[in-house]
Amino acid sequence: MSVSQNSNSNSNSHPDSTTFKQNSKAALADPLLRKSLRTAMDFLTAKRLSVFTDPHELAALRDLSQNIRQHALSRLPELLEQLEAKLIRNKINVHWAETAEDACTIIHTLMQKHAAHSMVKGKSMVSEEIELNHYLKDKGYDVLESDMGEYIVQMANEKPTHIVMPAIHKTKQQIGQLFHDNIENTPYTEDVDALILTGRNALRNKYKNADIGLSGINFMAADTGTLCLVENEGNGRMSTTIPPVHIAITGIEKVVAHLSDVIPLYSALTRSAIGQNITTYFNMITSPRRLGEKDGPHEVHVILLDHGRTQAYADEQLRQTLQCIRCGACMNHCPVYARIGGAAYGTTYPGPIGEIISPHLMGLESTKDLPTASSLCGACAEVCPVKIPIPSILMRLREEAQRSPKEKVAHPLKGQGAAHTVSENMAWKMFSGLFAGARAYKYFSIASTKLRRLTPSYQMGWTQNRTPLIPAKKTLHQMLKERDRK
Repeated sequence: MSVSQNSNSNSNSHPDSTTFKQNSKAALADPLLRKSLRTAMDFLTAKRLSVFTDPHELAALRDLSQNIRQHALSRLPELLEQLEAKLIRNKINVHWAETAEDACTIIHTLMQKHAAHSMVKGKSMVSEEIELNHYLKDKGYDVLESDMGEYIVQMANEKPTHIVMPAIHKTKQQIGQLFHDNIENTPYTEDVDALILTGRNALRNKYKNADIGLSGINFMAADTGTLCLVENEGNGRMSTTIPPVHIAITGIEKVVAHLSDVIPLYSALTRSAIGQNITTYFNMITSPRRLGEKDGPHEVHVILLDHGRTQAYADEQLRQTLQCIRCGACMNHCPVYARIGGAAYGTTYPGPIGEIISPHLMGLESTKDLPTASSLCGACAEVCPVKIPIPSILMRLREEAQRSPKEKVAHPLKGQGAAHTVSENMAWKMFSGLFAGARAYKYFSIASTKLRRLTPSYQMGWTQNRTPLIPAKKTLHQMLKERDRK
């Protein structure tokens, strides 16, 4: 069975983060997308609730998971050095990549070294982050996603719209048509089991013939040099054991101090992500194939990627962003994501976590609208298994986007002041002056009531979805005085 792959890169059809507002309007106007998202989000939130039946156990698990992640981040440079030493001792090759381009170059070099022509990939959001598929396809390599959701969006020439379930925006009718159009001798069907079987059959031979397998990493234990990979489909195990070379790529923040630290994080991850107490597969990789072993790669390479993470790490408040274990619970509970989906964000990581990590990966110039794409309801923080205070970080990023580019700060963010305008700065200074003193506030209030008829009907973004703000006929102080007289 052969599979037809679109030659265009995934990135070409994906919305841009700089046009987030236009993307959102288009998503809101798509009733099929809205229905699919609502159904999926309701299902996922209910599944999570069903496995966290004891509020005390949940609170204790969240506290423990937060402490583990914060402890690891507080020792990050030291733990990364320890991890590197352990990996090398375990005969695993270690590569450091400061930028996305560096990571792509390292992988390309490894492909050339092994005269490789094809790569089969397990699920890896970091490979999406560095646009690896686009990079390798431009150089003539055959790259195939083997996670079923990733396989579907690659076939559709799209990008994942959810970090755990990449094709969550697709209906079974759309997938049935996609398989019918792209996989030879495949009749159209809406039967989900039949569709999954079709995808698995199409992928099976790809594992056997691939020159290199690539995967992500969920956790790395510094004390043992163990790479932990969480999955449900078996594609992670197949892509890391059948090809002769395994490349694992991950962000530098995924390290933990001890292998035992992975246990509570694993429990928090699987239950928060998809409402499962445990996933079907939990892979622990400590070395290449040893003498006498019948499976496993002959070489293992680990790429540790920075790509803006040290910018977040340098600031004590923003460092909390790196606690994330990529469960996606914040997306599942976000009222904004649930209505527009992941594609509208135009970033690898959408939803609340994307709003706070993307400015470090891409710069505020490209992501200045994302920190404002939130109602600040706090649902994301309430369900985060590692207790990232997402709303407060969003407020901080809004401040950094509005801050003057010329202002000197201890840890400037890339793109500082991207949303800064002279007119808005003057408006806030005027507001501050009017409300800072009792006398100025009193006279302003009286003038507003007297001149209320002159209030403009158009009030910038406010009146796009709301009625105009019109001052009351009397100020509160005036009404209180009248009441006292009576």
